[in-house]
Parts: sequence; C-alpha cells; structure tokens
Amino acid sequence: MKITLKVGIFALGLAILPRAYARTQTAAAADEKLLAKAKAIHERALTIDTHVDISGAQYATPELDPGKETNLKCDLVKMKRGGLDGVFLAVFVGQRNAFDEAAYKSALDQAMAKFEAIHRLAEKLRPELCALALSPDDVVRIAKTGKRAVMIGVENGYPLGEDLAMVKRFYDLGARYITLSHSGHNQICDSSNPAQPPRHNGLSAFGRQVVAEMNRLGIMIDVSHIAEKSFWDVIGITKAPVIASHSGCAALNPVDRNLTDEQLRALAKNGGVVQVVALGSFLKADPPERRKALEDLRKELGFRRMSPQEMQALTEAQRTDYEKMMQTYRERMEAIDRKYPTADLGDFVNHIDHAVKIAGIDHVGIGTDFDGGGGIKGFNDHSEALNVTVELLRRGYSEKDIRKIWGENLLRVWREVEKVAARSKRTD
Repeated sequence: MKITLKVGIFALGLAILPRAYARTQTAAAADEKLLAKAKAIHERALTIDTHVDISGAQYATPELDPGKETNLKCDLVKMKRGGLDGVFLAVFVGQRNAFDEAAYKSALDQAMAKFEAIHRLAEKLRPELCALALSPDDVVRIAKTGKRAVMIGVENGYPLGEDLAMVKRFYDLGARYITLSHSGHNQICDSSNPAQPPRHNGLSAFGRQVVAEMNRLGIMIDVSHIAEKSFWDVIGITKAPVIASHSGCAALNPVDRNLTDEQLRALAKNGGVVQVVALGSFLKADPPERRKALEDLRKELGFRRMSPQEMQALTEAQRTDYEKMMQTYRERMEAIDRKYPTADLGDFVNHIDHAVKIAGIDHVGIGTDFDGGGGIKGFNDHSEALNVTVELLRRGYSEKDIRKIWGENLLRVWREVEKVAARSKRTD
C-alpha cells in the first residue's frame, strides 16, 4: 500500500512539474516582454530629473570629473547608461541664522562657485558630453544630439541677499528655478522646518517682490522646503505655475517637506507640477530600530556634515580624519540599510501613484535629490532610471502617462512660465 502511494505521488509530481515549469516560463516571457516595452518607451521619452546636488568648487575638475564613472549618484556616465536626458544641478547654499551684509556675501560666494562649476562642466570640461540648456527648446535640441542637457536650479534664495537685482543676475547665469528657502527661515519666506517658530508667517514683503520678479523674468518658483503658509502665499500671488522640485506626499509620510493633498490640489489648479523625490526618509518613516541605530552610529563617530566654510578651514590632517570618519559612516550605514531596509522603488512609485490620484497625471514628475540624500533600492542612481519606467508600466501607466511623468509635464510648466514672462515684458 505504501509503495503504491509513493508511486502515485511520484507520478502526480511528474504531471504537475511540466505545468509549474510552463507557468515559470510564461512569467519569464511576460517579464521579458514588459522589459522590452519599457526600454522602447524609455528611449522615446524625454527624461528629466529636476534636482541633483553637486559638491563645491572641486566639482567638474580633473579631481571630480562627472564625465567619468564616479562615486556620485549622478554623473554623465550613469545618465547615459540609464537613459536620462537632462538634469537640473543645484546651486545649493545652506541656511544660516544671520541676515547681514557679511552673511549674504558669504552665501553669494558659495553660490557663485557652484554656478562656475556647472558652467565649467558644460562649457570647458565636458562639452562633448553635455550642454547647458536655458529653455525647454534647448533641452529638446540637446537631447536629440545624444548629449545630456544640464540645467541650473538654485536651492535656497538666501544668496540673493536683500537685493532684488540679484534675481536677474542669477537668471543671466542660467538659473531657471529658485527654491525660495531651505531648512531654515530666510529673508524671503518661512521654511517648512518645524523646529523653528515663524519668522514672517509666510512670505516676507521682500519675498513677494522676489516672486513677482521671478514671474517677470521667467524663473520657475520652487516650493519644496517652504512652510505651508509660505506655499499658500505664493499660490495666492504668482502669475505662473510653480514647481516642487523634490517633494513627496504627506498623506503617505507626513514629514515637513512633503505636500498635503490640499496643496497637491492647489498645485494642480495652479497648473504646476510636483517632482516626486527619491529620498528614503521622505517616502517612508524609518522604524524605531533604524532610528536608534542611526542615532547610536552618529554618536559613536561624532558624525555631522560640515559646511563648505568649515571644510575649507580644516587642516590637511583634520580633513583626512574627517574623510576617514565619513568613509566609516558610509560603510556602517550600508550594514544598517541591510538590517533595517528603508524605502525602495515601490515606495517611490507609491508616491507617484498618490500624487497622480490627487493632482492628476499632468502635474507629476521626478526630482531625485541624488547626491543630496536621495537614492533608494531599485533607483539608487541614474543608471537605474529605466527601473522607474518598468515599474510604472507594470502598474498600468500608458506610454503617454510615462512620458508626461518623466519630463513633458515639467517642460509644459517651464514653457508656461516663459509665456507669463513674455506677456509681462510686453506690458512693461
């Protein structure tokens, strides 16, 4: 009886095995078909990332050449490999709680060094690989040549000081968006940083002038990082659509920099676009165990990120020690990431899904914050950009939808900002 039963089970296994194998083969074929379709769509789409940070004055030098494979999440090699056509590089200056001539001069010097670095990349170091784009038409033209389109966004209006003429100077240097504030209130508006009491209760009087001047010149207003009251003040007075160059959805993770559903609806009514960020802590809340592990590691190493001024003041020995500490920190962070995984590609596309649901397909894009904290499993650098298209296709987005998300929505907003500026100049 036992022998008969075993033979029967064995025979049943033989009967099931071909069917299981066939299902596996069918799934593999479906995945290959999906990937092939995604590759074709990705190739046809104009793909743009609206926010990538750069290092200081050493960026775009032989020591840190984005035309070669680097440890950066965004370099021209990774962009080409991932099929990314254009990127806004950030002229970022951190916020200080100082609002005098010396502080503004220091911030402006930092900004000018980054403007210079971006121009150096496109015009001197790697003009055979990339070119500076000053308009949507430039982006389209450059992409057709096979080069990468490089654009400039200013992250934090602090370096403007209190001189309205600086807005025009930044425009002339190539800035096509300005993030009004960063993680701290400035002279323009209040930041979303919840640890600080309001400084202006929204936009300052000078901030209102800055918004009007950006409308007049054709600079996109970036509402990432600004306080909710500042956001509503901007929406109330701007004549052009606005962008959130690197933000997520507060409904999925209620951190200060993410937008509420009410803000997403207002952004859509304004005609603007939210560029969904690929920064793990904005996509999904860290579990308590991960937060504790991070806190313990930082305490153990005495970790803190230094400003460019602080780095410049270090001796050679101090700089070496700091770099060793940062290397140790990165290595230990990898272990923490393995033990307590943070957000991944699925979480990133969940935010895209939600933004599309609330704001609509015409008002969503991608702004990674690579090299400024961005990078998640499945989309950790620009070489993995195709993975986003694959996941969007897997979730049922059409090619038309995907092309809008990857760049067409952003270019539409940019063109409308240019039209508002052109109308303003005709009435001046």
